[in-house]
Amino acid sequence: MHNELLKIGPFTVYGYGLMIAIGIFSAYCLAEYRARKLGLEDEKIFGLTFSAVIGGILGGKILYYITVLPQIIADPSLLYRDLVEGFVIYGALIGGFLGIVVYCRIRKMKLLAYLDLALPSVALAQGFGRIGCLLAGCCYGRETRGAFAITFQNSAYAPNGVPLIPTQIISSGLDFLHFAILLWFVKKWKKGDGQVTGLYFMLYSAGRFILEYFRGDLERGSVGVLSTSQFIAIFMFLFGAVFFFGFGRKQAKADEVKDE
Repeated sequence: MHNELLKIGPFTVYGYGLMIAIGIFSAYCLAEYRARKLGLEDEKIFGLTFSAVIGGILGGKILYYITVLPQIIADPSLLYRDLVEGFVIYGALIGGFLGIVVYCRIRKMKLLAYLDLALPSVALAQGFGRIGCLLAGCCYGRETRGAFAITFQNSAYAPNGVPLIPTQIISSGLDFLHFAILLWFVKKWKKGDGQVTGLYFMLYSAGRFILEYFRGDLERGSVGVLSTSQFIAIFMFLFGAVFFFGFGRKQAKADEVKDE
């Protein structure tokens, strides 16, 4: 795969950055469109998206620094040398989540309703982002002899000339599938605000926990026998379950009171 898609003089279009930009723009357009359909304040979606993106960038970078803390202690120059490269998706999710929370509190918006609005867009953006990972060669899989493999020839991250499990493609497919499931759930099963948020975290965490066994970039840190992402996934799944079942049960009880 080639990360440098287009070069005009000193200006270079990188596949990873382009896919991230497409993901964010698509997420914003979708959220604004759905906000109008759901009767939410669509004029506030730009600020919501901006807050989520800034929070995501900060969270992803901070968690990355935590995972490589021993190396930073040994060589503090890594703090600025790795300023552009090196992000952890769970840190981005947590940071983006907090960005939405802060924005909704400041603007006095219905937090759970806007979280449910935002999370399908997040899944969509992640799907495009993982295509960017494929173009860049990062987040690569383990070496494999299976037919379902990808071999990089000019990657700055993945080992070149070695058949690898295409974890980027699998991850992108899962993200797009999560996006479809969340929208289907909204139309068919949603009972209370907060459930879509919970379902997103449950789906993503479960898929990511399993996919980690096939990842080959092990320098991302570990907690015991688990990778850092697997360790975080356990708590994110439980966090999502509280949202999904807790708010669903709360709404069901409210409906029973109304019926009486």
